[in-house]
Amino acid sequence: MNEQQKPVNNEEDILLSEQMERVDQGEIQQIMSKFDRESAFRTLTGIKGTLITAVCILFSLLQLYSTWFIIPSTHMRPLHLGIVVMLAFLLYPIKRDGKKDSLPWYDLALALVSLALFLYPVINFNQIARQNSYTMLQYVIGGIGILLLMEACRRVVGLPIVIIAAAFMLIGFFGRSMPSFLGNRGFNLMQVIKHLFYTQEGVFGVPVGASSTFIFLFILFGAFLEKTGVGEFFIDLSNAIAGKQRGGPAKVAVITSALEGTVSGSSVANTVGSGSFTIPMMKRLGYRPEFAAAVEAAASTGGQIMPPVMGAAAFLMAESVGVPYSVVVKAAIIPALLYFTGIYIVTDLEAKKQGLKGMEKDKMPRLLHILKERGHLILPLIAIIYVLGAGYTPSIAALIGIAIAVLGGYVRTLFDVFFAALKKQPVAPVIKESKGMRPLEYLQALEAGARSIVSVALACGVAGIIAGMITLTGIGLKMGSGLTALAGGSLLLLLIFTMLSSILLGMGVPTTANYLITSTIMAPVVARALMTSLPGVYEALQALNPAYAILPAHLFTFYFGIIADITPPVALAAMAGAAIAKSNPLRTGVEASRLAIAAFLVPYIFVYSPQMLMLNAQWYEVVLIAITAIIGMFGVAMALEKYWESKLNVLQQLMALAGGLLLIIPGLVTDGIGFALIALVVLWQRFQKKQKQAA
Repeated sequence: MNEQQKPVNNEEDILLSEQMERVDQGEIQQIMSKFDRESAFRTLTGIKGTLITAVCILFSLLQLYSTWFIIPSTHMRPLHLGIVVMLAFLLYPIKRDGKKDSLPWYDLALALVSLALFLYPVINFNQIARQNSYTMLQYVIGGIGILLLMEACRRVVGLPIVIIAAAFMLIGFFGRSMPSFLGNRGFNLMQVIKHLFYTQEGVFGVPVGASSTFIFLFILFGAFLEKTGVGEFFIDLSNAIAGKQRGGPAKVAVITSALEGTVSGSSVANTVGSGSFTIPMMKRLGYRPEFAAAVEAAASTGGQIMPPVMGAAAFLMAESVGVPYSVVVKAAIIPALLYFTGIYIVTDLEAKKQGLKGMEKDKMPRLLHILKERGHLILPLIAIIYVLGAGYTPSIAALIGIAIAVLGGYVRTLFDVFFAALKKQPVAPVIKESKGMRPLEYLQALEAGARSIVSVALACGVAGIIAGMITLTGIGLKMGSGLTALAGGSLLLLLIFTMLSSILLGMGVPTTANYLITSTIMAPVVARALMTSLPGVYEALQALNPAYAILPAHLFTFYFGIIADITPPVALAAMAGAAIAKSNPLRTGVEASRLAIAAFLVPYIFVYSPQMLMLNAQWYEVVLIAITAIIGMFGVAMALEKYWESKLNVLQQLMALAGGLLLIIPGLVTDGIGFALIALVVLWQRFQKKQKQAA
């Protein structure tokens, strides 16, 4: 058994992961299949299962090959998407609750036809490039290819993104009949197929280009990292840090989810993965079921805005905006810090209010022992951050991360052998219990990487349809004008409309698809409005770098698309947490939205004050913004919980909320007023406490 996959158990340290009440694995899989479409896949055995596994492994090897030996994008993008569509039909039944143990003949046929159709523009690229017109066969191939892509996306990602893509295609077909800003000159079926299937402005556009390069590599990196046992490491590390504190399990959930968010791309997967440990612990300690589920759901959703990976959306954002990946990561740091700080403080105040204690000290893993035994597991993440900060490409960073994930365990074993030899201890047992990955685990990681890219690539392909129709019809500018007119020229009202639209568009949609939809439709609208309404701020950013003026708008729409996972009525992450906690789903969603208040407030602040995103700001300004904003989140958390030393009255609550918001907004005047208000509330509360004790 691999060392990373089994708990460390000795006289000094008893890892909590072995002792915690845990949700049954069968129940976990049922919850995942219900709330996460990507988990509702077939589990085939025999020759069919072996062949699918082989295809997945070969696909991952092809992607690795294309990193070293560059394949032109005109060939790699259709090849990448063709294999993905084929895998979708092989792995996912026509209905979510369909049979998972058999592969119908029609899905096998659709898989083979899909691959052939998407290979056509690769094999015949030179011929197609020289043509002035297309044949009817080529239009048929393109049309069927688009339909099969949309059907595969429906199965794996869900119906919302497919409906949106279909709506934009209808706008193109019936442009002359469309009202108001949706009107355009109209396009026939052949023009649409040509634009979407035979150019790089449609299904083979920038999103699929990103999917076929660094996104795949980072997903593969996550698969290899998972095989090293990093998930258990994160849980044990979080327990060692926060388990003994007041309300420990809730704080463990926050820290674990933040760590898992660095490599995971799914709010639901995060919720179920760490929630199967943390939610039962929170309930056992005394937290209400709704609160326990909401903490895990809110924290897990926040994992998608946590640098460096951000649910793979960071890479797409860098490509779409036209900035280095490191700029996106840097911009997301303070908002993510505020998000998790807010949840952490609320859980602490809830525990304080209810008189909840931490977990038993003797059952907690020891921090130094964990770092000594498994600290090498975090080295790949550190390496990726360092390499990206040094200016290397995401692809190089991912490859280095994979290499360290693979080799780290062996290097650790060599050190163990060396020290055992120095102490004249037998080295054979050390070698036998090697911390390096086993050969079978390499294959499992390659297969997992190929399976995980399916939903991302399909979302990228269908998002390419949306982007392609916007460029073909030219309605992007008209949509911006229409929404601005609807808002009556008010920037705040337009931002509220955008928030509601992003939440609506993000409901039930995975992270990557979420960003692709919201950024394609809404981000350009917000970017133009910001430039018009705040010229002093955004003209300075544009002078520094034109892309910097666009980034806040993309982050704004992305954040609100993400929190759709905890916003009722859909709230998939909250629903998954409620299923584990056996709590009321709607109340859980409302509680999770309350906990994630930072995600509703911070985007408005950073579009008005982009210094929070470290854009055109000095280091000392960034430090001041971070410190004052964290204190501000303390004030907001007090107002939400209505508690500090005792229950806050209405005036204290309003003062704490106002002070918190003013501190979050960058500016010396707002910081001074906000700090004074929160200080008054704290002193007032302590005075009341002393009076009560004296009485």
